[in-house]
Amino acid sequence: MSPGIQKVQALDGGHLVCVEWEDGSESSYPCVWLRDNCQCPLCFLPSAGARRLLFEDLDVNIVMKQVALADRKKIFITWPDEHTSEYEAEWLKKRCFSEEARAKMRADLFLPECHYWGSDLQLPKMPFEEIMYNDESAYKWLCILKKVGIVLLTGAATRQGELIRLGHRIGFLRLTFYGPTWQVQDKADANNVAYTTGRLCFHTDYPVLQHPPGVQFLHCIKQTAAGGESEVVDGFHVCNKLKKQNPEAYQILSSTAVNYADVGVDYCDFAVHCKQRIIDVDPRGQAIRINYNNATRDTVFDIPAEEVRPFYAALKEFNDLLTSAEHKFTYKLKPGDIVTFDNWRVLHGRQSYPPCSAVSRHLEGAYADWDVVMSRLRLLGKRILNRD
Repeated sequence: MSPGIQKVQALDGGHLVCVEWEDGSESSYPCVWLRDNCQCPLCFLPSAGARRLLFEDLDVNIVMKQVALADRKKIFITWPDEHTSEYEAEWLKKRCFSEEARAKMRADLFLPECHYWGSDLQLPKMPFEEIMYNDESAYKWLCILKKVGIVLLTGAATRQGELIRLGHRIGFLRLTFYGPTWQVQDKADANNVAYTTGRLCFHTDYPVLQHPPGVQFLHCIKQTAAGGESEVVDGFHVCNKLKKQNPEAYQILSSTAVNYADVGVDYCDFAVHCKQRIIDVDPRGQAIRINYNNATRDTVFDIPAEEVRPFYAALKEFNDLLTSAEHKFTYKLKPGDIVTFDNWRVLHGRQSYPPCSAVSRHLEGAYADWDVVMSRLRLLGKRILNRD
């Protein structure tokens, strides 16, 4: 049911509007925010969901002239210049400034809940064709992907192009210097260590880009009989362990800018250079993105010489935690499997496999940005859960 308003009044000399709800709770709204978010056609463009009001026309010290309540479902405010604004009760309730309301809005918009795991991971699995055609299944897939960081889709056709279909399902794929999709197989004069038969240590893809891809898809088209097992580790879980075990090492890895480089030719020629911290953190010091790829870590290291050894020691401790038996999960992709995972959180690797004159192992890979994935998740949630 829509919330009802019991009473509305001005406070703080007209700088604040206090709404008393029928359930007895109260919400306070600063007048500068109310004026900034007037929903009338002069101030807001509904077809674009965008603000028309120019910021230079906003008085940050504005006070209301008058406030009125209509049918317990709407309030009307008259401003000093006689402009009037109206606000629906439900709209206001969702935008309450209380910590509880803000936490709920964060949860609804960004799904911050995180389920950590180690070698005990129960790898979530879903049928590929089901998520392609069933909205509830697609919503479930993306929710689990956001919460756990990895989902295995099964039963895709063993041919190239299935990831293009998957990209259309969520919106579109991320184009990189390796193309819209790329083929992971043993190649002569490989321009990437993934295109060999050797072991790949734990890494995130593309930290050499200023904005690394958020989600990665790997579709198994052909699998070698011996070797080639995939390995994954929950980077956020390991970061929490490192922070507790060695706060100084965590501080070094979350503050030191590391040079990355990738130079070559593929989809086009490229010479990419970037600085990234191994662990990106939020203002609370919580890991929000891992940027670690030993293969593309540059020989250039732009820090004072005396800081080099402490950095290597910190990275060694982090890497030891990543590769420990209690943290890593090993599995082997079968033809038709598509593993989908959070490239900002889950580090992945591969065991080596025997070289062969013919292609014995073939994966097709692709990326998507979290913005695209979260957009589809919200749209599916709105459709399924009837969210506004």
